[in-house]
Amino acid sequence: MALASGENLGHAQRRWMGVSIAVFFCWGLATVLIDSLVPKLKELFQLNYAEVLLTQFSFFLGYLVFSLPAGHILARLGYARGIALGLGVAVLGCLLFVPATWFKQFPWFLLALFVLSAGITMLQVSVNPLVLGLGPHERAHSRLTLAQAFNSLGTTVGPLIGAAVILRHATTQDMAPMRWPFLWIAAVFLGLAWYFWRGRDAASLPLVAAVPAQVDWQLFRHHQFAFGWAGIFVYVGAEVTLGSLMTSFLMQASVLGLPAPVAGSMVSLYWGGAMVGRFLGSWVLTRVPAPRLLMWGASCAGGLVVTAYLSHGWMAALALILVGVCHSVMFPVIYALSLEGLGEDVPQASGLLCLAIVGGALVPLGIGLLADRVGLSHALLLPVLCYITIAAFALKARTVS
Repeated sequence: MALASGENLGHAQRRWMGVSIAVFFCWGLATVLIDSLVPKLKELFQLNYAEVLLTQFSFFLGYLVFSLPAGHILARLGYARGIALGLGVAVLGCLLFVPATWFKQFPWFLLALFVLSAGITMLQVSVNPLVLGLGPHERAHSRLTLAQAFNSLGTTVGPLIGAAVILRHATTQDMAPMRWPFLWIAAVFLGLAWYFWRGRDAASLPLVAAVPAQVDWQLFRHHQFAFGWAGIFVYVGAEVTLGSLMTSFLMQASVLGLPAPVAGSMVSLYWGGAMVGRFLGSWVLTRVPAPRLLMWGASCAGGLVVTAYLSHGWMAALALILVGVCHSVMFPVIYALSLEGLGEDVPQASGLLCLAIVGGALVPLGIGLLADRVGLSHALLLPVLCYITIAAFALKARTVS
């Protein structure tokens, strides 16, 4: 993943880093709006927790379906063309919210989310390794964490938009306001796609190694990669679950008993914690070994979820919201540690890692089924097992490094 040489290489790296950060922000904004859709669609279509969490299932199922093809497309097209294609597909997914709100049918929303996920998957497979390659290897963890911080900025702004537009104004008779945030995002995605397409032949972009025609499942023989794959699976599952059900949790009488728009806006504090943690984490990772910081984050997250379960009122609400801070460095650190030592296998390994994001489909669905049986508060204990898995991966990575 060596960078091409040139007199303006430093400037070119900063330029591509800047536009990549814009992509991180926008896809974070698009993804987190699903959290606002969950309580509103639950109300509009009279769904239980398992049924409404089919929204997250439809979105994150795309990672299982499209990750491996995205790796091949990336190797064939290169970073700029691959990212432009991903942005274009994401535009189509956003536009599908127009017929979804027009026909007022739940399956249309699931289709729109599935298509949107195809584009976001392409972005995950291509933009993450691009950022890793835009500079010295020893700063890769810090660089990706910084980019992920802007993704968290998008996830922080998103709930405020969702509360103001989706939760407050959408009614059973008029779903039209629900489409507007996605149409705004589609316009920005389109502009970013044009920028990447225009720079498709730039010599300053990292080179992408060829991806074999067949999936190299032998990569799972690398223990750190296999363990990291499991870490991504449970991390995304836990993060998506808490973000999706946070509004419903805060609306419970035993917690804060808030109305939906207010509870929905408070979800921005959860994602905002991740944003602040990633900005700080980008600096901390230049001074603290990545596995050690990951272990601290996972241990604190598990403790906070248990505190939320055992508490009531503001204590329970604050504990669950603060889990966002613990999530801050998890994805970029697990991702980067999982790819260490893989050399030219990085593009295909990146595609395989993105398969693990299907945890965002399966873990929330499982917790939704559990919540319908034993209650929401009891079901939210399940992510503790996810954090134990992540802490174990951090311990293994620490001994290897």
